Amino acid sequence: MSKMVQIVIFGASGDLTARKLIPALFHSFCNQFFTDPIQIVGVARRSWDQENFRQQLKNKIDLSLLDPRSSKRYWTQFIQKINYFQIDLSDRQGYFQLADYLREIADGSCQRIFYLAIKPDLFLPTVTGLSKAGLLEKKDGISARIVIEKPFGNNLASAKKLNLELSNLINEKQLYRIDHYLGKETVQNILSFRFRNAFVEPLWNQRYVKLIQISVCENSLVGERAGYYDSSGALRDMVQNHLLQLIALVAMEAPASLEGDAIRNEKVKVLESLRCPTAMGKPEQHVVRGQYNGYLSEKGIDKGSATESYIACRTYIDNWRWGSVPFVIRTGKGLRHRFTSITIHFVMPPHNLFGSWQHKQTQPNNITLRIQPQEGIDISFDVKEPSSPQTMRSAKLSFEYEEFFEHPTPDAYQRLLQDVILGDQSLFIRSDEVEACWVWADSLRNMMNSQPLYNYETGSWGPDISNTLFGDEAFSWVMSVN
Repeated sequence: MSKMVQIVIFGASGDLTARKLIPALFHSFCNQFFTDPIQIVGVARRSWDQENFRQQLKNKIDLSLLDPRSSKRYWTQFIQKINYFQIDLSDRQGYFQLADYLREIADGSCQRIFYLAIKPDLFLPTVTGLSKAGLLEKKDGISARIVIEKPFGNNLASAKKLNLELSNLINEKQLYRIDHYLGKETVQNILSFRFRNAFVEPLWNQRYVKLIQISVCENSLVGERAGYYDSSGALRDMVQNHLLQLIALVAMEAPASLEGDAIRNEKVKVLESLRCPTAMGKPEQHVVRGQYNGYLSEKGIDKGSATESYIACRTYIDNWRWGSVPFVIRTGKGLRHRFTSITIHFVMPPHNLFGSWQHKQTQPNNITLRIQPQEGIDISFDVKEPSSPQTMRSAKLSFEYEEFFEHPTPDAYQRLLQDVILGDQSLFIRSDEVEACWVWADSLRNMMNSQPLYNYETGSWGPDISNTLFGDEAFSWVMSVN
């Protein structure tokens, strides 16, 4: 007997539902992922009925951009599986009414997914309401999982409090803290690229790696997120979650298996080994923060705000593999291009046999993992220039995901939602990961508050002074990915 999948989206009238969640579920539907019956229930305060909700989705979603080959054929079938339930999340009785409604339309055993696409201050009241209505219990062939979006707290104390209160209502095995960066194909490929390839893994340590830099650059401004962004800044919005997760995946040891907790155990070890920022010496040598010109004129921004829209940092991981290797990271808004990349710079060979040769545009060997927008891998190396007796120059081997596999890579939300349905937690964040990230981020926040806030022009690469974070190393920021 098949087991229905019931996906209940709280905050269904919001942007995330129409822009990411429904398209991700539709792609999965088109690709025949759902082998069992599926129901999608949008939950919000709006006084819509089912047809109103379906029409709102249709108005917001450009079907031709989803899957031109099959969108029209499948959309008619898919839209019939979408329902709507009106509820005020502060009304406890409403959760009991929702429970009755879900039982009525499921008509038997099912796997329920509650996706909380709502404000963080509503996480706990909503989970409490679901718990009191019996919607989180495993009984009568019905089980439940909950997905929550970042931020998971706004500092260590609030994250611990949230984790504790959630643990009193739901088992950690039922809780999926989502970071959409972990659903990106190149991020998922970090582990397979490292641990499957014999020419990579033996070199992935401080004996052969000189420096690792990670960039998460955005060309957009704060826009409609101004109110939230001004209360968080680049550190809390991007570094504490996305960038630290990328560091953990790049630096972790091989897990005992690909099971969720095995991977997360190794990530936690890395996060707990990050050198405390306050123990790294002079702050100006380890962190630079900036704010783009015009930030204070954005609607919703306090005119005296000292919130950073750019942050760059140099840090270390205190373990046997990485102890001497600087990890130099940056993120910012209003930059020249939107891209995310990880570049591993290798040491020079111990014997400089070609030191007297002419070097045209050469550099130490490096591997760049392109996370977005063009997902792929670049490997640079030096070669002798033809017809020139003593000239070296750098060459590059490039791998492009879409070109090699001949189809677009799945959206991050598509992969992550599929993993929730399958019960695979390997790409989701555990409570101890959240707290380890906040320990480091809070320390960095305390250190950088005394540092100058540098202004930079929109369309630039941020404050020029951030290049000093490379110290005496002959490196500079990667400016874009091809």
